[in-house]
Order: sequence, then structure tokens, then C-alpha cells
Amino acid sequence: MIKYFSAILIVASVSANLMSKDEVKYKTSFGYCPSRAAGKFTLKLVKNFEEKKSLRSMKKVIHSDRLKEKHFISDYKIKHDPIDGTLSFRFNCPKPLMKVQIYKDNGLESYEAILVDNGMLYDPTYEVLLRGEKKLDYDLPFLAIPVGEMEKDVQEKITTIVGSMDLAFRKKLSEVIVNDSKELTMILSIKGSPSSVFMGKGEWDKKVNKLTKIVSYMSSKRRIPAVINLTNPKKVVVKFNQ
Repeated sequence: MIKYFSAILIVASVSANLMSKDEVKYKTSFGYCPSRAAGKFTLKLVKNFEEKKSLRSMKKVIHSDRLKEKHFISDYKIKHDPIDGTLSFRFNCPKPLMKVQIYKDNGLESYEAILVDNGMLYDPTYEVLLRGEKKLDYDLPFLAIPVGEMEKDVQEKITTIVGSMDLAFRKKLSEVIVNDSKELTMILSIKGSPSSVFMGKGEWDKKVNKLTKIVSYMSSKRRIPAVINLTNPKKVVVKFNQ
């Protein structure tokens, strides 16, 4: 909370100086965005408006300096009311879904990224900022993929199925694995016990639908499956530890 209010106070201080000179007032809505990142973004835009007095100039610098990408902003709206001198900023940021290890072309070097709910990959700093402001309070599952760049279609499918999960169920995800044959496996953690879920190829959205129902039913019976095989959606196999 301290970081959140410090970012607001910084913006307020700059804006107060603007009002004393040009009678500019401001309104901000940071949405899910980390206030530290959104606050810095706002400061740069306010400074530009102070110098140029132009919304077009602000939008131009956002594009040319790639400010959206640098501050994790997925969407924004800026309005200026010349009658009462109010400059309004409304920002939004995506929600993180998974941690991803991305390998470079040589297959030796890699870097970590955060897969977010709009399907893009963000720098891990995004997760750090959200945790610092307590906007993310659970562990993100890990996405394991074959060596090489993550294919766009696989990335989109994973984003869709994980993003559509109920948050309570998503918190049970420990790892999502896609092998070279594009077969999907999920590792769940249910009350501290691991469950392996084999999804096979294709129809992942339908299989996840069945999976959530199976897990919900088993939980009501206080039973934790060790293996759930959904490779054939018409014949679901559930195994338990002895």
C-alpha cells in the first residue's frame, strides 16, 4: 500500500505544480495496473502536455517511445476537458497467467517471461510489481514448452484455456506441459497432493471443461485423483493412489 500511495502522491505533486501555472486538473484510474508503473507513465504524459498542450503530441510520444510496452499498459484512454481544465487518464493492464521459459534459436540461452491474459509475453518485472502492491497473491503455474520459440497458435490456445478457467481452479495449476508432438499435460496441486492430467492433442477447451467437473466432484467426495486421462474425451480414466 505504501508504494501505491507514493506513486499517487508523486503524480499529485506534479499535477499541483501544473495547476498553479496553467490551472490543469487531473483524474487517474489505474485499473489493475501496478501504480508504480502507471504513475511513471502518467508523469511522462503530464510533462508532455505541460510543454505541448496537445493530446495528439501525447499519443505520438506514447507510440514513438513505446511507453505502453515499457509500463505494461494494455489499454488507455486520455481525455481533456478544456472547460474545467481536467486531464483524465484511464489505464488498464492484463492479468498474468503463467511463467514461461523461452529458448533462443541456439537452444542454449533462454529467458523467462510472463504470459498474460491478452496472449502477450511480458517481462518478469511485471509480476514483481504486482506482488509488491499485493495485486497478485498466488503462485503462477509454469508453462514448459519444447526448445525453440513458442508457436503462436499454441500460445493462443494455452492463453484461452487457462484464461477461461475459474480463478479458484487456476490456483490449483502447478505446471502445463506441451511436448514436441503438441500433446498437453497439466500438473495440478490439490490440497498439497499432485495430480497428473493427460489431455492429448486438440479439443483442449472441452477437455478442460470436463476436468473442472471431475475435480469438483472428486473434491466433494474428498478423494484426490493421482492420474486423470482425457486423451480420449469419450472415455475418461481416473486413477487413485493405493
